[in-house]
Amino acid sequence: MGLRLDPRDHALLNDWQRDLPLVPRPYAAIAGAMGIGEAEVLARLAALGAAGAISRVGGTFRPNTAGASTLAAVAAPDWRIDEVAEAIGRLPGVNHSYLREHERNIWFVATGPDRAHVAATLARIEAETGLDVLDVPLVRPFNLDLGFSLDRPSAMPVRRGPVDARAVEPGDAPILQALSDGLGLVSRPFAALGARLGRSEDEVLARIRVLAAAGVVSRIGIIVRHRALGWRSNAMVVWQVPEADIARAGPLLAAVPGVTLCYQRRPVPGVWPYTLYCMIHARSRAEAIATLEQAAEAAGLAATPHEVLFSLRCFKQTGALIAGNAAAEHRGGAA
Repeated sequence: MGLRLDPRDHALLNDWQRDLPLVPRPYAAIAGAMGIGEAEVLARLAALGAAGAISRVGGTFRPNTAGASTLAAVAAPDWRIDEVAEAIGRLPGVNHSYLREHERNIWFVATGPDRAHVAATLARIEAETGLDVLDVPLVRPFNLDLGFSLDRPSAMPVRRGPVDARAVEPGDAPILQALSDGLGLVSRPFAALGARLGRSEDEVLARIRVLAAAGVVSRIGIIVRHRALGWRSNAMVVWQVPEADIARAGPLLAAVPGVTLCYQRRPVPGVWPYTLYCMIHARSRAEAIATLEQAAEAAGLAATPHEVLFSLRCFKQTGALIAGNAAAEHRGGAA
């Protein structure tokens, strides 16, 4: 069972996971739409954060437009799971880390300002744990929104248009990092962010609007923690789809209600043959399996070799690392 929400908390989380008002007082704008006061919105968000229902108010980004990232995994012996997870999770570039039902049992996302930083993170994990790291970079996304309707848990996220990575300017990295870390729960969060960066509120808002319009910022709003809200039976499904069939199968798989993420990743010949991935977030294992069966049928993948990796534990869930000096951050992680 997930965290119990009163009607106003429910409305706040359900309606504001995207399209945060890009105005000087966004929480006041939300409050006006809800018919309550700005102070109440801020208090509710703070309480929901303390309860673990949300990770931040901020942004998510189209992969490899703002920084770099990859999905990776190791096969940790049962008696080393906590030790290995701690070694992986303490690195600042690792923003998601989960235990899953598979021989390769610890899966994580490594992020950084560029691919060199990501590669250095993976090399350090291999050196510190003595375990081989499986690296499966993104090739093509079909759905990476990961918004949740609390009223209709299987509802599809809002689709976005094409991405124009040319919109990113050199000075945008600190702004994007701030959106990844989370905006302050203060009346004028963009002014507070501008003060930290030595930029005006208007300038910060203007750049965020440009980046959102370009699709680099794929979603800006309340980032919920799905497990705390009741989605506890979550599975990553990996399919061995031939390259020539991925463009057909991917959109069909992404369109199935209950499939919350879908993307193509690079296989590792002789080690990991899977090319098409999806995430299923459900309230029970039976619901997840039913969604999987529906998805396989809808995408014409019922006879395609695949594996189902249910999540068992969440070790880490934070925003991506986008800005910063890679060498300094790696030294910091060793402290």
